Amino acid sequence: MRLRLQLFEFEDLPWFPAVIRAGMMDYLRFMISSLRTYQPIVPLLREALHATGQQRLVELGAGAGGGTEGVVLALRRYPELRKLRVTLTDLYPQPAAWQLLQQRNAPAIDFEPAPVNALAVPPALTGFRTIFSAFHHFPPAAAEAMLADAVRQNAGIGVFEGAGKHWLEILLAWTVLPVAQLLITPFIRPFSFSRLFFTYVVPLIPLFTIWDGTVSILRMYPPGQLLALAHRADPGQRFEWQAGKVRHRWGPEVTYLIGRPRPA
Repeated sequence: MRLRLQLFEFEDLPWFPAVIRAGMMDYLRFMISSLRTYQPIVPLLREALHATGQQRLVELGAGAGGGTEGVVLALRRYPELRKLRVTLTDLYPQPAAWQLLQQRNAPAIDFEPAPVNALAVPPALTGFRTIFSAFHHFPPAAAEAMLADAVRQNAGIGVFEGAGKHWLEILLAWTVLPVAQLLITPFIRPFSFSRLFFTYVVPLIPLFTIWDGTVSILRMYPPGQLLALAHRADPGQRFEWQAGKVRHRWGPEVTYLIGRPRPA
């Protein structure tokens, strides 16, 4: 599917209730972590970290941190990355979810409690930048600005979307995943009565998840469009860019873009 529609997602709207957004983010984190969605990109990210000499990741648009834990723990198994750390950031910070990840994985995971604009990352937040399951939220001009900011600050960046942009995935978003959400919600931590209420009594979290999940797939950039954005963001060709898809052994795909400074 090459079609990309710039529709809206409710979680992007400033007025959207924080309790509903948090419930949706918690579900996404649980699913991504349980399914180990981003394990196929671990070798790619290891290579990029080796090439840039980095021992720190700065995750942009982290949401509830769904893509983080499994990837960081897998990377830290490599001898040269045993001291790797990741700092979670977001324009809408999720400290309750992040504190859980930090406590479980200290010192591998920490977070920035203040809002961080992915299009203008504070210079103090140094490291290789990553963005999991969130790049599609940005329209082309903003997506290009995010990449340009990484180039401007000479910070490598990896963009990862846990889907391959297929009509089948939209069908799953309307059928299998809502059922899964109803089954797993009681097991999501940290425990929240509001999450249960807005899932089972007033089912706003599942309904908004269906809409946002569908729109997420329609808004995704395929590899060719990711490369085009990168080349516009880096007219001086200061970075090396690669884009593509990698597949799980059990079927699903991850779409990626990786950019790193060219060797001096």
